[in-house]
Amino acid sequence: MEFLSSLLGNAWSIFLIVLFFGGSIFVHELGHFLAARRRGVKVERFSIGFGPRIFGWRGKDGVEYRISWLPLGGYVALPQLADMAAIEGKSETDVNALPPISYGTRMIVFAAGAFFNVLFAFALATILWFAGQPTSEDISTTRIGYVAPTLQLEDGTPVPSPAAEAGLRVGDVVRAIDGTRVNDWPELLQTIITSSGIAEDGRRRAVFTIERDGKLIDLPVYPRLSGDEKVRRVGIVAGYTPIVASAPAESLAARIGLKAGDELKQLDGAPLLHLATLGEALEKIDSFTLTINRAGQTLDLTVPADRPKSADALGATFRQATGLVHNNPVEQIVGHVSMTVRVLWSLMHPHSDINVSKLSGPVGIGKIFWEASEAGIRYVLWIAILVNVNLAIFNLLPIPVLDGGHMLFATIGKLRGRALSMDFVAATQSIFMVLLFGMILYVSFFDVRRIVRDRQAREAFEQRRQEAENAKAIEPATPEASKP
Repeated sequence: MEFLSSLLGNAWSIFLIVLFFGGSIFVHELGHFLAARRRGVKVERFSIGFGPRIFGWRGKDGVEYRISWLPLGGYVALPQLADMAAIEGKSETDVNALPPISYGTRMIVFAAGAFFNVLFAFALATILWFAGQPTSEDISTTRIGYVAPTLQLEDGTPVPSPAAEAGLRVGDVVRAIDGTRVNDWPELLQTIITSSGIAEDGRRRAVFTIERDGKLIDLPVYPRLSGDEKVRRVGIVAGYTPIVASAPAESLAARIGLKAGDELKQLDGAPLLHLATLGEALEKIDSFTLTINRAGQTLDLTVPADRPKSADALGATFRQATGLVHNNPVEQIVGHVSMTVRVLWSLMHPHSDINVSKLSGPVGIGKIFWEASEAGIRYVLWIAILVNVNLAIFNLLPIPVLDGGHMLFATIGKLRGRALSMDFVAATQSIFMVLLFGMILYVSFFDVRRIVRDRQAREAFEQRRQEAENAKAIEPATPEASKP
């Protein structure tokens, strides 16, 4: 039964990846196809994927429809508009026998793919607007819940955390970073990672605008490269109210009076906005007071000194408040556009620590869709909206091979009064196609490495958890075994 459940789950995940990832590519090419047909442009082939054909057919309209072996995108063969024989295969159409195509038609057809991606994203965002997007307190906030005392550098060396050195505190609300407003924790983290500020002494620098005690304060923070991805971090974690999910009868939590539904508010009078603070107190402090909210009533509970000095000494489980947010489609699209532009800008900025290896290719996007499918269809919709916005913006970049490159060549030809040499265009397209595929392979290498690293981390965590459970299981037996 478990095998069947796993099989069905995998089949569902694969179906969603094909539907939304493959569907996003299909929608893009459909835009080109429909615009070309509408403007009277000859359409020779409609392909999802590149390379040799897996299967296909020729329609009554004379167009060859096919699925090809390399699932790295797709194309609509338009011989009147561009000679892409090196990528799309040799054309059977005599272009000289066809009428010339106007500049306006070229721009409309090339821009139609991105336009359709935006339309598709808007449609999905409308569904998510009505259905609601899942969120939790630590995602929707910009309040700091914990300031780490140390941060591990890229080589594993522990150093004082930039947040602690800068004077950031638990309870501070981050309103902006380097003048850019942040509205939730994912946006805050991405703004830090893609920041490019450099101090006069060469250190990485970001200015945090925080709200503390009703006042706005600007604090300079000096991020460090940390983690496997070697990105800018400062050592802060989102704040939330820990809520007791369960307090087993034999646990310390039950002994001090904690019950399911209790909200932890303070620890020895200081705000308690993350379980890391509680864990540190359980490990280092002998006795302390927990202030809780129970059904609107404030209570103080004492955690005694006669307990194991470990982060999980309470023996309780915790949760946080969750819900649905209903952001309108425009807000969703604008948010994704802002995120994408921020990443692109950081890729070009000389002082940024973001490079191509940090991006996700087809493998990474497939993994993201897979994980989203396990979390629920709403997450899949959110990822699909982001992917379509990314496709639209990426394809409009003025790079040969991409739609924006075709538009650039058409515009140059319009300005100079005659089209660019077909040999020049074809050679340029071929060179950039090789570069593009090389970049995809390069990015995919790092995608695979991240997948392997994440799996190893999960396996190591599971092993440690199992060892801890085994150790707990034999602890009660120790006194009995020592009896005569």
